[in-house]
Amino acid sequence: MRMYDLIYRKKLGGALSPEEIAFWVKGAADGTVPDEQSAALLMAICWRGMSTEETLALTLAMRDSGKRLDLSSVPGLKVDKHSTGGVGDKTTLILGPIVAACGVPCPMFSGRGLGHTGGTVDKFAAIPGLKVELSEAEFLRSLAETRFANSAQTADIAPADKKLYALRDITATVESIPLITASIMSKKLAGGADALVLDVKCGPTAFMKTLDDATTLAQSMVDVGTAHGMQIRALITRMDAPLGWAIGNALEVMESVEILRGEHGDSELAQMSFRLAAEMLIMGGAANTLPEALAKVQAVLQDGSALATLRRFVALNGGDAEALDDFSRLPQPGQVVEVRAAQDGYIAAIDGRALGILAMDLGAGRRDRDDVLDLGVGIQVQARLGQKVAQGEVLFRVFAKGQQQVTPDLYLAALDWSTTKPVATPWLLGTIGC
Repeated sequence: MRMYDLIYRKKLGGALSPEEIAFWVKGAADGTVPDEQSAALLMAICWRGMSTEETLALTLAMRDSGKRLDLSSVPGLKVDKHSTGGVGDKTTLILGPIVAACGVPCPMFSGRGLGHTGGTVDKFAAIPGLKVELSEAEFLRSLAETRFANSAQTADIAPADKKLYALRDITATVESIPLITASIMSKKLAGGADALVLDVKCGPTAFMKTLDDATTLAQSMVDVGTAHGMQIRALITRMDAPLGWAIGNALEVMESVEILRGEHGDSELAQMSFRLAAEMLIMGGAANTLPEALAKVQAVLQDGSALATLRRFVALNGGDAEALDDFSRLPQPGQVVEVRAAQDGYIAAIDGRALGILAMDLGAGRRDRDDVLDLGVGIQVQARLGQKVAQGEVLFRVFAKGQQQVTPDLYLAALDWSTTKPVATPWLLGTIGC
């Protein structure tokens, strides 16, 4: 078998067999296939695409390049969630404890943030002492004792993905739907869950900018999961403005805890988290219908068991559970600067990407993978889409380092204004799958 033949056939739009794909993935991972040949095949795939069968074969080959977690020792159907990411997306911190409190085991591997979008691991790292990289034994213990486990992705899970993603990153092939699908789904299948709910973000702040692209990606991942025999459902959700009021790691922990306390229940962040949790409960067999599942979500919020589950998870894994009740124990900023409206009017748009970059510049995100975060800095977004604003009203509170320069005009530039109230758009744009 020669890589030249695989590259040439895919260049002409032909299909690759599972054996050929496995040959390539193994060689890319162990170095027997030169990077330039892998890069050439990646570009051919980016231009010519892959069938569902090819994409599944690529997903399984990448999954099998490393360790597969066995969760069978934990009773019940295990249900995972994956989001394609966005500014202020902290749904994992909210829905994980909710789903677990309802009796459905929720195993989740998360990533660190890079660029203008934050990572779930970094948010959890803002809780003092919490171990965010769990061994397999620690992960299983957390899942068994609290029904919730979250850990940074370990290096032995789908290592071929790390190698191929690095090549995609420098060859302008990141946006290929089959390659995105295989990257996400290989890690999810290796994680051992029985079912998966996908949150595919769509909009100018998301990776998928248009509804057509988001739908195509969602359908591709659902097709691969279904072909593998996994229960899978995708929600396509709007991602333009930041999700929730907090951008920044400790701030996002605070907002998540407040929602678990029963606050902000009518916010888009809360409603989205509750809906995703409800879908997970149906897949896990804890509810038969969406209204029943949503009622169970509300029940564990009202009786405090969802927040109690988060406390148990934090304490079990070495974290300061008291910080969930006393936010002064979380990392703090050196200064807080208020940014006020310079005019009257309605807020017609909020540029979430611009605010994500500003939060990164404060130290809440990474420009490079080795950057060290300041977990206490970030932005409290008090502006809301459609809100009527009077001049002088506080729109942002900037949590910055002590001597850091904060330029209000940069934050105000993230807003578009209107003289009339804009029409509200729904956060849920579509659903795909079982």
